[in-house]
Amino acid sequence: MLHTQPTFAPGRILLFNLLGALLVWSWLSPGLLFWTELDDTVFFTTNGWLTEDNETWVLFVAAVNNRMFDVVSLLILLALYLWAMSRDDRGQYRLLRWGGIGITMLISAVFIAQGVRMVVPYTHPSPTMVYENVNLITEMVGFPTKDSSGSSFPGDHGINLFLFTAFMWRFAGLRVALVSAVFAVLLSAPRILSGAHWFSDVFFAAVAINLIITPWILLTPVGPGLARAITAGLIKVRNALPSR
Repeated sequence: MLHTQPTFAPGRILLFNLLGALLVWSWLSPGLLFWTELDDTVFFTTNGWLTEDNETWVLFVAAVNNRMFDVVSLLILLALYLWAMSRDDRGQYRLLRWGGIGITMLISAVFIAQGVRMVVPYTHPSPTMVYENVNLITEMVGFPTKDSSGSSFPGDHGINLFLFTAFMWRFAGLRVALVSAVFAVLLSAPRILSGAHWFSDVFFAAVAINLIITPWILLTPVGPGLARAITAGLIKVRNALPSR
């Protein structure tokens, strides 16, 4: 069922923000090497799988890091979006209502992206650019793919995927949100498997950013109110159009 009434949930905002702050502390704390060790373990394990003996796996990882797979990802998100829309039990203006939600999500994604660039000056290259003598899928296949990035932190794909999940949780309910979360993990994995991103680029940075920023959009009147305003505008535009 769709939730459209603006709400303010300070308790949940505080909880999510504290979880985000805890992640940031675990990453910044000089006495903890958790994320460094986990990043190295994940990278060297997955990079070790990219060998000529594992040709099928190499082709798979290269394929899911090709730009055409981004189209597949968008289609999967669109399918989830349509599923969420189909569960909306208020039939009148359902398409326009979800248009308002979608536009609000896009505005939020741009706001978060620009805000992160302004507030978080730190970045780093991908593990394939840090370590020497590693396996590179770009040297193993004959089609375009991605296995490196000069600025892999934070993971943009991960930020947007988890933002999508948060919107599904807020507007479509827990069931759609859980399925969206599963696909957020699956669709953010290719860059990690190829070595273009560290594990923490996604599962620390992208998650922490969403835990800190997104509650202030979705658990206050900001996000729901903006969605309602955009929906109202779309309805006015539709009603102003000449009927056939």
